[in-house]
Amino acid sequence: MPSPRILVIIGTPLPDSLNHALAHSYAESARAAGAEVRIIDLAADPVPGHPSARGEVRMPRTDADGPLTPEILSYIGDVEWADHLAFFFPQWWGSSPAALKTWIDRVFVSGFAYRYRPTGRLWDKLLTGRTARIVMTMDSPGFWNTFTYRDAAIRSLRTATLEYCGIKVRGVTRLAEVRHRTDADRERWIGGMASFGATDAAATVARPREAVAA
Repeated sequence: MPSPRILVIIGTPLPDSLNHALAHSYAESARAAGAEVRIIDLAADPVPGHPSARGEVRMPRTDADGPLTPEILSYIGDVEWADHLAFFFPQWWGSSPAALKTWIDRVFVSGFAYRYRPTGRLWDKLLTGRTARIVMTMDSPGFWNTFTYRDAAIRSLRTATLEYCGIKVRGVTRLAEVRHRTDADRERWIGGMASFGATDAAATVARPREAVAA
């Protein structure tokens, strides 16, 4: 039985953050539970540049389209490799950091993550068979995120991105009022991520390996 493959994306450009501690606790526990784990850390790994041409947000269609860069193809390979994706990021201005949004714009491209059909308004979801977990930290209270921001950061990532491409979101965690929390609260959160890592490693179904890029 092949091991499940989990891709952890740390979506902040700031190093050594609470999100890093949460993500590494999750990853270490998932590995201990038998999963293969890769980590993309946008505080250390290259953050893709903003797209400046239509060909940078889709897979090449014709000879006139230039190839995607090796950096982007590597990230696409990571997503293709994964059975499960875990996103960790802070809420900034009611949304996610630009580093994470740009990474998504450049990696979840047309022809890889989704494809419009030749006619009609429907599309093909090309990342089906995968699952995801979302963990977001925020300084705002939970009620403010719900009633003022309308949970915009989560809805954008879960509904408009992951589910749009066929990825089923297994769970969402919102850790509120971070700057008012004690060290004990943060340690409790970090321990909770270890529990999630073990749970996801056990629950993730490994896709047939012939369908997975090396």
